[in-house]
Amino acid sequence: MGHGAGGETMQEFIASHIISHMPDAGMTVPLRSLDDAAVVDGIVFTTDGHTVKPLFFPGGDIGSLSVAGTVNDIAVIGGDPLALSCALIIEEGLDLNMVDRAMASLGRTAKEAGVPIATGDTKVMEAGAIDQMIVVTSAVGKRSPHMDQNLEVASKYRTVNNTWLTDDSTRDGDVIILSGNVGEHGIALLSFREGYGFESEVRSDIAPLNGLITEALKIGGVVAMKDPTRGGLANTLNEWSQKSGVGIEVEESSLPLTDPVRNAADLLGIDPLSIGNEGKVVVSCVAEMAEDVLKAMRGHQYGKNATIIGRATSKYRQVVLHTEIGGKRILEAPMGDPVPRIC
Repeated sequence: MGHGAGGETMQEFIASHIISHMPDAGMTVPLRSLDDAAVVDGIVFTTDGHTVKPLFFPGGDIGSLSVAGTVNDIAVIGGDPLALSCALIIEEGLDLNMVDRAMASLGRTAKEAGVPIATGDTKVMEAGAIDQMIVVTSAVGKRSPHMDQNLEVASKYRTVNNTWLTDDSTRDGDVIILSGNVGEHGIALLSFREGYGFESEVRSDIAPLNGLITEALKIGGVVAMKDPTRGGLANTLNEWSQKSGVGIEVEESSLPLTDPVRNAADLLGIDPLSIGNEGKVVVSCVAEMAEDVLKAMRGHQYGKNATIIGRATSKYRQVVLHTEIGGKRILEAPMGDPVPRIC
């Protein structure tokens, strides 16, 4: 299970057993870069398989998750999502009311994102062959109309070599912004699935973020973005650090964690920074534009709790967490997401 959990174990598996067999097609952003989307001849392209258990949970379901996750993968690299495909693999005997609920939610989320479902496929597998339903969504997009201006603004303050918002674009001095509370999706699923019955119900944060990302790009100065899904915030920051060759300092006191998430994570012995999210984005931008980008994000419904959590630094080569008691510790990438089957 760790080979699909989003952490270092999965990265090593993909590099050794999947990408090693694939031809190098000379793309602008290729498969081997392991970014959230590829760029092929100016077209942004991504795909995502969803095997969430249970299908319905507080704050979301497999339908909303499938659309939001794929739309976000296009948007965080600097793309403007245009259309989605949807492939359904359904277990024989699944209640048609559940199919209707999931598809209605999928349609509502696509409408909210402004990205239509353009094509799809449906298969039915024998009972027991799969667990209820698998949804595979893909998306295509074009370059955001705000990307060139965004990078021009960033170039006023430092050299910018990359033309897309890829994981290797962060540099010394860049400021790291998080769009809101972390850990909500994973804790919501785990607590509902296992029936823990925490006093305060935690709801998933599933949301399409292309609108929020557009507001940030309009301001300018953004050099990298990523949605911290499997492996959570810890995995995202470590990917940036490793691929960009720069350290990242994070202030623990600045991390937006709600008390219900913090308490549930403590009770279960789980690090909330390693739990997957489905409605948050991490932004790296030049320091001179950080406050303006933060203000724009806070003006959007999905960025009201946005906050600056740290900055990139050449003092370190890893991600370093400044603890609330005044110490420092290395924030390591998780081996995998501690909560399986959440996306």
